Amino acid sequence: MAQKFQTLPGFRDFFPEDCAARNYIFDVWRRVARRYGFVEYEGPILEPTELYRRKSGDEIVNQLFCFEDKGERDVSMRPELTPTLARMAAARQRDFRKPLRWFAIGQFFRYEKHQKGRGREFYQFNCDILGEDSRLADAELVALAIDLMRELGFTDQDFRIRISDRNAWVEFAQKNSVAEEDITTFLQIIDKMERTAEEKTASQLEAIGLSLPQIREFLESGADASTDLQGILDDLAARGFASYLEVDLSIVRGLAYYTGPVFEIFDIGKGMRAVAGGGRYDQLLNLIGGVDLPACGFAMGDMVITDLVRETPGPDKLLTEAIEADRAIEVFVIVADPGKQAEAAGIIQRLREAGKRVHFSFGEAKVGKQFQAAEQAGAKHAVIVGSEFPEVSVKNLAARSEVKATPDTILEALDS
Repeated sequence: MAQKFQTLPGFRDFFPEDCAARNYIFDVWRRVARRYGFVEYEGPILEPTELYRRKSGDEIVNQLFCFEDKGERDVSMRPELTPTLARMAAARQRDFRKPLRWFAIGQFFRYEKHQKGRGREFYQFNCDILGEDSRLADAELVALAIDLMRELGFTDQDFRIRISDRNAWVEFAQKNSVAEEDITTFLQIIDKMERTAEEKTASQLEAIGLSLPQIREFLESGADASTDLQGILDDLAARGFASYLEVDLSIVRGLAYYTGPVFEIFDIGKGMRAVAGGGRYDQLLNLIGGVDLPACGFAMGDMVITDLVRETPGPDKLLTEAIEADRAIEVFVIVADPGKQAEAAGIIQRLREAGKRVHFSFGEAKVGKQFQAAEQAGAKHAVIVGSEFPEVSVKNLAARSEVKATPDTILEALDS
């Protein structure tokens, strides 16, 4: 008996309808990024493991798909793109006018528990501004993230940008005499507060000299905790985006390289993990490439956003329409006379060269069967090639109208 193979846990098959959905998401990502003046780049899927050990933090390093290659190098399949971006930008930053506005869409790998919205392989949109320390750059990225969601069909009734400032927490820790070596641990505690039992959080805080009431009091300070945060909020309010924003100081982001304002996108009901997230990371390029270049960016994964689109009526309607458009056939060529197969082939090629999406039946089939195939393919028109060739019939299948044409006038008949 033949062995049956299954997809590995956390990995996905993309059947045609899944590819159509993925391509729709990719198209929105690209369209909005280019509207904001960003240009596309890409990096390798395989990188030296040390690149991630350098500054991504233990959580990411523990999730690496890593191995020794045939050259005895310790390598990893990329779990994220920011370290690669930092390496690339540091190597050639002199060749580009600042600030750099770069985006990428690529595949990533993390060996973590497979669950809804999270797999071991996924696609991700990354968008970054390099070489600009103004908080207007941070506001620009948040605005782009909001416009991505709106382009997908979401409104301010569907999602919120929860925004915070990691530096505000660092200052808080310093004012409350937290040891320098404990600040990273402190930030990780804050990052996981919503997902951790209250008793455990209190115990972790006590170990570094803090109490849960102190943290709760600081959380209540909101935008007053950070002048940078207030500046970003003012800029976004001027763009008409205030209704999409929520100050939430519990957002600090788990990766170790963030150095300032950070944000995440959540659906209103908070039924999903973060849809997207990012922030400022001014020290990473210096740590990886020895180049002092401020930077900020964010990422959005395909799994969570696709789930949210499918579960929200308005966005799901847009997605369904896009999938139907992706499948739609413009012309189905019907051979009514088997002796005219070669002539039909010439017409098919001519239509395709003109940019039309064309189907036809393989082998000899009755005309009725061919019309049935045309309807199943969702074709808008049928071109019928029969014994009267070079005259053909061009039929609008929806309107049930029909005109005569020749190979030289078919395009005109189709567009009329």
